[in-house]
Amino acid sequence: MYYYLENLIEGKGETVCPGGSTAPFGLGKKKRVNLLGLGDVGGTLLTGLKLLGEDVIESIGVFSSGNAARRYEYEMNQTAYPWDYDRLPEVEIIEREELFDCDAFVFCASKSVPAVGAEVVDVRMVQFEANRDIVKEYAQLARKKKFQGLFAVVSDPVDPLCRAAFEESNKDESGITDGKGLKPAQIRGYGLGVMNSRAAYYAKREPRFRSFLTEGRAFGPHGNDLVIANSIAHYDDALSKELTKLAVEANLKTREIGYKPYIAPALSSGAISLLLTLRGEWHYSSSYLGGVFLGARNRVTAEGTELESLPLPEALYRRIEHAYRELTRIV
Repeated sequence: MYYYLENLIEGKGETVCPGGSTAPFGLGKKKRVNLLGLGDVGGTLLTGLKLLGEDVIESIGVFSSGNAARRYEYEMNQTAYPWDYDRLPEVEIIEREELFDCDAFVFCASKSVPAVGAEVVDVRMVQFEANRDIVKEYAQLARKKKFQGLFAVVSDPVDPLCRAAFEESNKDESGITDGKGLKPAQIRGYGLGVMNSRAAYYAKREPRFRSFLTEGRAFGPHGNDLVIANSIAHYDDALSKELTKLAVEANLKTREIGYKPYIAPALSSGAISLLLTLRGEWHYSSSYLGGVFLGARNRVTAEGTELESLPLPEALYRRIEHAYRELTRIV
């Protein structure tokens, strides 16, 4: 018997294109992107958008504490092709109140990142409570500005923070939910891209996992409940769980050699996945499904989010269902 991701929302009265019938930005035109937070992840993500986004990004606004915005405006605008000085998008410093004057807002702010050497199994969940307060602030600002574009969450843990952004933006000043904030389809989480890339890293180096490169998929959150499938058509549960463990623990390998693991997430989950989203191409991100934001392969169309619909073996579906249930418990 086979299952589909849509089975997760049976009885909930939802579809696979929730939250509206149109894309949260205009497909086929260049976009204005505004970015909040220029730490390790934000700065690297900005570099990726600048260098790779010339076809889909018109300009990039940046807002951050300290002198980070001045630094990146200075250096990014000195990054150019010779004799073709307007080829790459311009980077501009903006004020807080201008953050939602754009097609796509990128949330890269983060308050707490455990130091290298700290005994932490899942760094992402350590960050949740601190970063939830920050995302609440900007979700409410998006509400105030009546923002209609893409609200992209890159800070960890992306999936619970997406849910927090949705819930907080839809509360009035008294804390009563009124549904006048961000629509579910406007919010996407960017954490699964790097988990997919980490699985591919190991698949290229170990012949047992090689099927992942042509037949595999990634599902679920950017964290311990990640689901990697070695293949959809020839699913091997034990092999898939082994590859999942390698992908989940890849960040710890980087920390073991003395570095924070932010480059691959900023580029694979951040810049590359965001650009694919803005182009309307298939990518990995978390979208709204049955009350939570769950990662899967999808694309944005003129009609809304198109979630890849695949016949899933029962063992694989049950793993995804478990990840879904765990996400519903994080509030």
